[in-house]
Amino acid sequence: MLKHLYIKNFTLIDKLDIDFHPGFSVISGETGAGKSIILGAISLLLGNRADSKQIKQGEKKCIIEAKFDLSKYGFEDFFVENNIDYDSEETILRREIADNGKSRAFINDTPVPLTLMKRIGEQLVDIHSQHQNLLLQKEDFQLNVIDIIGQNASDIAKYQKAYKQYKETEKKLEQLKKNIAESADNEEFMRFQLDELSNANLQEGLQEELEQESNTLSHSEEIKSSLFEADNILNGDEHGIVSSLKHTKEVLRSIAHVYPKAEELGNRLESAYIELKDIADEISADTEDIDFDPQRLNFINEQLDKIYHLQKKFHVATIGELLEIQENLKKQLHSIDNSDEELEEMESLLNTQLEECRKLASVLTKARLKAAKIIEGEMKTHLVPMGIPNVQFCIEIKEKSLSPDGADKVQFLFSANKNTPVQPITQVASGGEIARVMLSLKAMISGAVKLPTIIFDEIDTGVSGKIAQQMAFIMQKMGNSNRQVITITHLPQIAALGTSHYKVEKHDTVTGTTSHLRELNTEERIVEIAQMLSGADISDAAIENAKSLLNVN
Repeated sequence: MLKHLYIKNFTLIDKLDIDFHPGFSVISGETGAGKSIILGAISLLLGNRADSKQIKQGEKKCIIEAKFDLSKYGFEDFFVENNIDYDSEETILRREIADNGKSRAFINDTPVPLTLMKRIGEQLVDIHSQHQNLLLQKEDFQLNVIDIIGQNASDIAKYQKAYKQYKETEKKLEQLKKNIAESADNEEFMRFQLDELSNANLQEGLQEELEQESNTLSHSEEIKSSLFEADNILNGDEHGIVSSLKHTKEVLRSIAHVYPKAEELGNRLESAYIELKDIADEISADTEDIDFDPQRLNFINEQLDKIYHLQKKFHVATIGELLEIQENLKKQLHSIDNSDEELEEMESLLNTQLEECRKLASVLTKARLKAAKIIEGEMKTHLVPMGIPNVQFCIEIKEKSLSPDGADKVQFLFSANKNTPVQPITQVASGGEIARVMLSLKAMISGAVKLPTIIFDEIDTGVSGKIAQQMAFIMQKMGNSNRQVITITHLPQIAALGTSHYKVEKHDTVTGTTSHLRELNTEERIVEIAQMLSGADISDAAIENAKSLLNVN
């Protein structure tokens, strides 16, 4: 419930600081006095787009702040989920707009994204303006009304989950068919590519091994000559390093008994000798192994040419990438070989999911038919007292193809006359009749969703007298059901039934025009309603009539 509204520097409003009360409240005032400005300010708290032009001329910033009592509406989970301090009796929404166009949103002094403010704002306040009557033309609005009043949220969620899975499988199936068709066209070429890669006997590291061996064979004479020279230096018969080192080691050990240090030196030479002997043996063996083999070199170069050709052909740089392409080709060809089976499995899954969607859509249809009957009955209960005694209101639900909202095509049918057949409501209902229908729907919706605050912006357009009074009775009843109803009206019959009465006034000052909102006391209400009855010149009869409407002596 809206407890308090504070507005500063917003269009024509210098400062507005006012309390609101539970139940049914009315706001009156001359056309152009600023009622729409106040609604515009409140709409900013519901997440509507801000504009720096809304700031009062000459000011740097405007502020709109509202305090709500949420103690009867169960909003705690929202605050816990979004890590915002929760005070059930005083929740504060604030919006600040700077002259540079930037806007900030706060919930209980915590900065929040505008999307989050919009999310909670839509659950706190519903502003019903005249243009919302046009919603009756939209099938999705009519369907939404049925689902809200039928409390079908759980059935809708189950259906939409199944429908989403069905559409995802349908998309995958279409892609699979496309892939199969494309693969079939390219099958022969893919098999040729796979054979070419397979025949190359590719392995990780093969390219590096072949390149090294090719390099060795290409320089075999140079390598053999150098190895031979190194072998001769190490293993020469007379002055070879290995034999000299061995002799040196023995000489040192021969004096170890008179020169102990020679033992240690000899041991160190022993280690060097062993390592050098091993190197010499390896060089000697390599000298024997290295031979120029033109046939082997030719074979290796042919293998390398194949690898280079494949890398160029497939636009890659390594054998690893070629192996990856080879594996992908195997998978694609395996998929082609098994495509009939895969296609059959996916089609079977799609049919199963389709049947599940139809089953859940049927459950939803039954729930909607049941809700439609309730709405039809309640609409007659509401509309007959509001001056449509012969009203016929029917909800036609026809089957349609499965869609995100089910398999039901909904249309509200209406006739204000006994012997006139029902037709689509937007084609036959007058503006005043549509206003009464929308009020009736809002009354039912508000009861179903427990919306804290509903604001009606001149919903009484096109009606007067007793009809207006009956509309006021409905709004009054809504306001007595743990919710707050505020209506902007020009009709005294509606204004008189408000628990609280506010007036919007416009004043011209030396600095410009300003708009104000104030709560009227009993005497002021009498005068205001009398003026609504008779105009600027208030007669005694109008005063008495106003007192009668207010049940004031």
